[in-house]
Amino acid sequence: LKPRLRIPRSAAPCAIRRAMKSSGIAAALCLLLASSARAVTPVQKVIQLLENMQAKGKEEKHQEQVQFAAFKQFCDDTTTDKQRAIKEAEETIEVLKADISKYISDAAQLTKEIAAHDEDIAAWTGDEKAATNVRAIEKADYDAMHKDYSESVDALQRAIAVLKKQAYDRSQASLAQVSRLKTLTLIPAEAKRAIDLFLVQDSDDPAEGLEVSAPEAAGYEFQSHGIIEVLEKLLDKFIDE
Repeated sequence: LKPRLRIPRSAAPCAIRRAMKSSGIAAALCLLLASSARAVTPVQKVIQLLENMQAKGKEEKHQEQVQFAAFKQFCDDTTTDKQRAIKEAEETIEVLKADISKYISDAAQLTKEIAAHDEDIAAWTGDEKAATNVRAIEKADYDAMHKDYSESVDALQRAIAVLKKQAYDRSQASLAQVSRLKTLTLIPAEAKRAIDLFLVQDSDDPAEGLEVSAPEAAGYEFQSHGIIEVLEKLLDKFIDE
């Protein structure tokens, strides 16, 4: 047992006051200690801020890593596609270059062939024009010759018909058909001389009137037969030609 402290009566108020003061200080100290325990120090605040920044940085880093991985995958895929497209384009370029070289060679060859064809066409055009002119000249010659032959055949037929008539049936107009033969270009000179001779002899008119002796009639008939034979040969020749 602790010995009781005997306080004199006169000193009792002072002791009480001292005891109360001491208890107040103790209470204040307890309150201060309690408040100090509940309060955050500046260092702790800094530490807490840094920890929050660290957590936020880690989160942002993770998000950036995810985005970077996705972007890198996209870049890898795109790079692969582009490299494949570039390779295919290069192969296509090589093929097109080969085609271009071939087409240039073909174009040069075709240009030479076209030039040769142009020369042939020019030559053939000239030949065609020349042949056309020749054909035109030949046709004109043929038309003129055909006209001469037609006129000669017609005149010979008329003259032969006149000569086959008897002397007393002939008129001067009909003998003109025979005389017209001399104007034709196709009648040879020998035939023209024979015609002249016949016309000269016929102009003596041995058959004029009915008083014709038998020898004279026979001679005249022989003369007509000779010229008719000549004219018929010419007629056959002209028809054949």
